[in-house]
Amino acid sequence: MKIKELRLKTDAELRSDLEMLREKTRAMRFKILSQEAKNVKEVWAIKKDIAKILTLLRERELAN
Repeated sequence: MKIKELRLKTDAELRSDLEMLREKTRAMRFKILSQEAKNVKEVWAIKKDIAKILTLLRERELAN
């Protein structure tokens, strides 16, 4: 996800995306441990997206 796309979303949308990405990370960790998933870089990309969302939410919180 790009930061420009994320800035257009509301706080509620960002929180739902955050929850979905956290669940996706959890599922990917189990797949990696059971050797079903080959692409471990995907977890890294998901974690970066989570960090972007958390940063945006914090910026908005401080702006208010």
